Amino acid sequence: MLNPPPTSGPLFIVFNLGSGSSGDEDGARAAIQRACHAAGRAFELINVGDPGELPALAREAVRRAQEAQGVVVAAGGDGTLNAVAQAVLGSGCAYGVLPQGTFNYFSRTHGIPADTAQAMQVLLHASARPVQVGQVNGRVFLVNASLGLYPKLLEDREGWKQQLGRSRLVAFGAGLVTLLRGYRSLRLRIEVQGQVRDVRTPTLFVGNNALQMEQLGFALAKDIDGGALAALMLRPVSRLAMLALLLRGAFGKLGDADQVISIPCRRMNVHSARTFGARRVKVATDGEICWLSMPLEFAVAPEPLWLIRPDTPAPERAAP
Repeated sequence: MLNPPPTSGPLFIVFNLGSGSSGDEDGARAAIQRACHAAGRAFELINVGDPGELPALAREAVRRAQEAQGVVVAAGGDGTLNAVAQAVLGSGCAYGVLPQGTFNYFSRTHGIPADTAQAMQVLLHASARPVQVGQVNGRVFLVNASLGLYPKLLEDREGWKQQLGRSRLVAFGAGLVTLLRGYRSLRLRIEVQGQVRDVRTPTLFVGNNALQMEQLGFALAKDIDGGALAALMLRPVSRLAMLALLLRGAFGKLGDADQVISIPCRRMNVHSARTFGARRVKVATDGEICWLSMPLEFAVAPEPLWLIRPDTPAPERAAP
């Protein structure tokens, strides 16, 4: 699509402020209603009662928005933003977000406030602009996709969050415990621009978010800004060395570590290097775990997602 989709029609809001988000459900509802009534904008809240219904409800929101020339909005955590983006991509609809997650890398990158009332003002008054989306075997990721150790860290982190709440400190503590328990390395065959390499790594991480790369300390942020993905692999290291890498990442110094291999790419194919390798592998996309068939193809989506966002860059990413 060469021209941006309409943004002045009714809002179809996939509303999922359950256990997967850190938001105040009643407060968010009230903020949405106040903003829409003040602006005279029609809206519909599509409530997600069961997380398993989320993909189908996202597709239904897209169908209604297409009929009414409306906007599809994701209100919830990273998993909600991902599932709704999957349905919106290529639909001809504009996409809006009311972020309620823990880290909110996608919304922060594009200058969308975490406060629902402020995010509604962006949604009601800003323009739709094209933003890059990553895909792995056709599955969308807005921030990152990964296999190996990183999905394991995410699974263990969710268990901790259910008991202790959602915070960055809880996420760090969960990661520490997972590393101390040990992990296995993957044997992968990576193909990028005709170049093939066999690697042994505990995790493969593919980023699509420049802000996250900057905060980890990688210069690859500029490659993402230039239309590429950022592939990261760790060389096999001891548990102690892995804990040191975790700390470097927490302080934004991971990009300086010799144990990290980084590759910018627009497309990357990943095979199992074993003769009788696994046919399916656990992959995390924006924090959501799924099983995908090998080989994996990571790529920049051929068309953008039309995100309603401020005209000016996010303060965290603005030039000094």
